[in-house]
Amino acid sequence: MSSPNTEQDRSFFGFGRTVFMLGIVSFLTDLSSEMMFPVIMPLFLKDVLRVKYGFIGLIEGVADSTASLLRVISGWLSDRLRARKSLIALGYGLSTVVKPLLAFVANWWQALVIRFGDRVGKGIRSAPRDALIAGSVDPSIRGRAFGFHRAMDTLGAVGGPLLALLLLHLFQSRTPGHAYRMIFLIATLPATLAVITIFVAVREKKPEAVPEGKVKLSLSGFDRRFKLFLLIAAVFSIGNSSDAFLVLRARHLGSQLDMSETALAAMLLSIYVVFNAVSAFLSTPAGILSDRIGRIPVLVIGYLVFSGVYFGFAAAGSLRTVWLLFLIYGFYSAATEGIQRAFAADLSPAHLRGTGLGLYHTVVGVTLLPASIIAGFLWGGLPWQPGAPEHPTWPFLFGGITAVLAALLLVLFFSGKQERAVS
Repeated sequence: MSSPNTEQDRSFFGFGRTVFMLGIVSFLTDLSSEMMFPVIMPLFLKDVLRVKYGFIGLIEGVADSTASLLRVISGWLSDRLRARKSLIALGYGLSTVVKPLLAFVANWWQALVIRFGDRVGKGIRSAPRDALIAGSVDPSIRGRAFGFHRAMDTLGAVGGPLLALLLLHLFQSRTPGHAYRMIFLIATLPATLAVITIFVAVREKKPEAVPEGKVKLSLSGFDRRFKLFLLIAAVFSIGNSSDAFLVLRARHLGSQLDMSETALAAMLLSIYVVFNAVSAFLSTPAGILSDRIGRIPVLVIGYLVFSGVYFGFAAAGSLRTVWLLFLIYGFYSAATEGIQRAFAADLSPAHLRGTGLGLYHTVVGVTLLPASIIAGFLWGGLPWQPGAPEHPTWPFLFGGITAVLAALLLVLFFSGKQERAVS
């Protein structure tokens, strides 16, 4: 039986209008972001601005982790105000405004400030958006809803690198720096369309009113299962450094080939497209599977696949191996990213769902700072240690070990327990 605030109309691919249109918004936003950040941004920092690996880790870690503190606040505000759409629009709007400024940066700290602004926007929008998705569908199809949203998000991540590849080809007669800067400018267009879609097409049904004082910004309203899940998510995330390091590892192997910087960038974009295509194709089926057999078995498989991929990156000796590893990495993404959010929603009381999802996003996001700094340190020393020896395999060994530990903790604390949504 559907809850009072879920949408009954499922004419939009099995979902109500809200879930479908938020999927479109995420598609357009990721189309924009994936043109810029996962491949082009680290290459721009390394090859154009000549930024050290340690500083790249610092930029990614500080931007993601600091902005993540906003996620629990925005989630709590969306519960308290019983209004999610305005915060969603604010977050997407802020990211859209700062993105084109990357075309004009001249040093690493300017890139850090702009990257931080983009991540602040994500910090504002993520928890209210996920709470709106969770509240718009019946709990029995929540995994499918988050899987669909993740699939649309990842479809944008397929199209973004493909568009970046096209633009690299169009600007191949220019320097890599010019091509990268043009991509940053053009990528703003789909992000702008996403913001317009929010205002025009996304509808919101306000959650039911709750007694004054019940919506608190604390863990006191959550049970032991939710707190254990936050702990396990943190253990996994501490080894899950920015995907920029996967790209840089592939670049490190590709640098042994006789290729121009632009040709190498095109190859890395192609590899990243394969990863996102696999993830997009499998995300909705993985969500449906988690509705049927439970979140825990799917998450354990996802964590173990991640560990295998990271151990593979540590041992990889050629770009041929990297192609295969990125393909398998898509299985991990499909089996975890949407399903972790669905599980956090399952474990959160309805009147604290925005807060619960905000806490989840914040825990995962905050650990990105030490995760990326640790990865940068393990690879080539701290930013203030010029000339430190490079160990490109070490970050991936560390990430593989923490993923295995997280999988073991899931089995230890949740195996055999009933997975039910909190009413």
